[in-house]
Amino acid sequence: MDPSKKGRDMAQDANKELLALNQRLLDCIARADWSVYREMCDPSLTCFEPEARGHLVQGLDFHEFYFKLGPVQGVHCTTMASPHVRLMGDVAVVSYLRLNQRVQTDGAPVTRAVEETRIWQRKDGQWKHVHFHRSQPD
Repeated sequence: MDPSKKGRDMAQDANKELLALNQRLLDCIARADWSVYREMCDPSLTCFEPEARGHLVQGLDFHEFYFKLGPVQGVHCTTMASPHVRLMGDVAVVSYLRLNQRVQTDGAPVTRAVEETRIWQRKDGQWKHVHFHRSQPD
């Protein structure tokens, strides 16, 4: 087999794995499944997100508060639109537009979008979520 083709195939496999892991992470967030989230994230997870009001959040305690509020109610769907994966050795950057489709209390469907970049690091043969940045598009 051509070595360059083998390298491309390995990169494609890693991309698929990372996108599946990232979707699993988004789904566990919607379900408020704290045990899965904690399993997928490094304890030293850092982030910038609107809820942090401009501050860098470190660790998982900040996030646990929101999980305790419970899962998304009713019909919902979370989609990664236009995902892009960049592998850099044992680190990967996954960027996408996150589309959250929900049904409001009056029964009307609504879609909200947020821009996300999530950083994954391979540790002991397993990908761990180590940092993310989430922001509202203008």
